[in-house]
Amino acid sequence: MYQDELLEIADNKQAIEDHFYQLVPFGTGGMRGKLGAGTNRINIHTIRLVAEGLARQIECQGETAKISGVVIAYDTRHFSKEFAYETAGVLAAHGIQSYVFSESRPTPELSFAVRYLAAYAGVVITASHNPKEYNGFKVYGQDGAQLTPQFADEVFEHMKRVEDIFKIHSLTKDELFTSGYCIEMLEKLDDAYNAALKTLVQANGKKDVNIVYTPLHGAGLVPTKRALKEAGFTNVHIVNEQAIQDGDFPTVLYPNPEETLAFQMGIALGKEVEAELILATDPDADRLGVAILNEDQYQLLTGNQLGALLLNYILSTKQLVGNLPSNGAVLKTIVTSELGTAIADSFNIQTINTLTGFKYIAEKIAEFETTSEHSFLFGYEESYGYLAGSFVRDKDAVQIALLTVEMASYYKEQNLSLLDVLNSLYQQHGYYQEKLLSFTYEGIEGQKRITNIMEHFRKNKSIEMAGIKVIATEDYKAGFTYLANGEKQALSLSKTDVLKYRLKDGSWICIRPSGTEPKCKIYIGVRKDSETEAFEAMINIEEYMQKMIN
Repeated sequence: MYQDELLEIADNKQAIEDHFYQLVPFGTGGMRGKLGAGTNRINIHTIRLVAEGLARQIECQGETAKISGVVIAYDTRHFSKEFAYETAGVLAAHGIQSYVFSESRPTPELSFAVRYLAAYAGVVITASHNPKEYNGFKVYGQDGAQLTPQFADEVFEHMKRVEDIFKIHSLTKDELFTSGYCIEMLEKLDDAYNAALKTLVQANGKKDVNIVYTPLHGAGLVPTKRALKEAGFTNVHIVNEQAIQDGDFPTVLYPNPEETLAFQMGIALGKEVEAELILATDPDADRLGVAILNEDQYQLLTGNQLGALLLNYILSTKQLVGNLPSNGAVLKTIVTSELGTAIADSFNIQTINTLTGFKYIAEKIAEFETTSEHSFLFGYEESYGYLAGSFVRDKDAVQIALLTVEMASYYKEQNLSLLDVLNSLYQQHGYYQEKLLSFTYEGIEGQKRITNIMEHFRKNKSIEMAGIKVIATEDYKAGFTYLANGEKQALSLSKTDVLKYRLKDGSWICIRPSGTEPKCKIYIGVRKDSETEAFEAMINIEEYMQKMIN
């Protein structure tokens, strides 16, 4: 299978190094990388290796864990289904039960299924919104959330003890079904997940909003169409060319709803049918992008903007009917806009910040259930990830597509567009603007470059940035906030490689290596009294950070 690829790089030392210099990193987010030959690629052998590590970890927990088993889902990428059954084959070789979706389904439905079936763990074969060359292996715990660091470390330790990656035993598909250790499932899980989605519906007004939806060749089509239809939203137009499940993602450069180009076909259909709203989900349907009609053009909402709109809608409608809990809490990441905090404050609702990654939001939801200190209301991150219903413990584009359409319908009855509502939030709370700068550095040299960038900023303590005084530096690796007056305060969140600078004018800058891609990411947030001031402040900081990195 990989012979041609290996022959092609046989005389290329740098390419050989890139394919073999490391094992694809495995952590709390699982494993993600390019498809191909080598230990630093996703292939049948690296998939078997991580499945073997998971199987050995489960064995250490005893028979109950083995019987509870593992739910396995997969998206529409190349080899996703094959890797799913390879995983089941390795588990079966250890006498571990698995429940495999018989068709591709979204990552959030996998999270739901783990909880619904009371399984010990879950696996989804996906690389989320990455380009077609990628795939991955995400692991979920009993709570339906991504792995805790301890669980991930245990799996990785077992992986390291495998002596020969080529001798990992995996049952063939025929052996798998004969063994009784693998059960295919679909309808039961679809029905249960859809029933849970219905519990989120709040409004009972008109359902005539005109919608275009594209799954971008991914796994979101079936559950999203069904959720909208059964909630009464029938004026839905599907981008048929992008409803075809195809791991090449042939109609888009990147299957990522954060990218404007991913909306091209959706916008074309929107103009044709005069749609008010365009929705797009990524290949594993955990991220949702939204474009709204602005006069005769479509305007894409940022993740921060849609999050603010949803948060305001959820809080205001709950307050209207008298079921907004006094101990309610909103969860967001440290790189997400502070507009959400301002909105929550206006309802006397607490906002709690987490580290970047939805697993930390899920962790907090579980904590609330244990302590009853807070009632979870909404969780989100700037990268198009949102959660309203805690029956899922990861970001869920399907439930948010449903809520977004309901929200648009609710405001339409008041002769308001989502843009009208967004502008009113800016007028009330100030003009917030955010920007993400992403620098890609691939391979072993790229890893070194990203490490050097982080070390440079740590060694060179910044007194000011972009001509603005730094009033606090939050170093999450050290675990402290360093104030301008020389004091330091302990940070309450876990240690991780992140730096966040708070500036005197209320702006902030955050720098972190990506956990899933070979990128260094820089997040910028500003708040001003006018849109023009916010735009100018953003340009100033953006130009400064571009110079600093380059």
